Amino acid sequence: MRKKSRISQGDYPTSAQLEKELKRLRYRKKYFSTIRSTVFILITVAAVAVLISSMVLPVFRIYGTSMAPTLEEGDIVAALKTTEFDHKDLIAFYYNNRILVKRVIALSGEWVDIDDDGNVYVNSVQLDEDAYVKERSLGDCNIRLPYQVPEGKIFVMGDHRSVSMDSRNSLIGCVAEEQIAGKLIFRIWPPGSH
Repeated sequence: MRKKSRISQGDYPTSAQLEKELKRLRYRKKYFSTIRSTVFILITVAAVAVLISSMVLPVFRIYGTSMAPTLEEGDIVAALKTTEFDHKDLIAFYYNNRILVKRVIALSGEWVDIDDDGNVYVNSVQLDEDAYVKERSLGDCNIRLPYQVPEGKIFVMGDHRSVSMDSRNSLIGCVAEEQIAGKLIFRIWPPGSH
């Protein structure tokens, strides 16, 4: 004969207790699912932001005064990856594991000349640079003028002509298209300046 076990009424959870425990377990499962989804979304957004910032819209901080007064030290700017540049565009380019920012003066095949007073001529036409150059200077120029920009390269100069190291010096020279990190499109910080 089998022995019947006797369990008292108090050993079993009530239906209210079961319902409460089920709600707690459902809430816990939903909570951890929400946390997982949120973390996944944040990681995805961060990865996309890094990808966009490095591939399409890089952000740079300005160091030095070679672009003053247009850009001051500490300014933060955004650039657009592109292969199309025009005269007076500001570009960021790689040079010796650094990124420099300069202004496009002349494109491939054009002739650049600079007189002793710092006036710049492209194809024998003087550039109107009053909007961005406050102090004209021949600067640190060791190239033979007039100078023809080689094919596939861009002649660049900083706006603070007396201190800028740029295409006027053979140490930096003209910028090859593969060196270019992007064309500056707007200033992020400080807001509302210039």
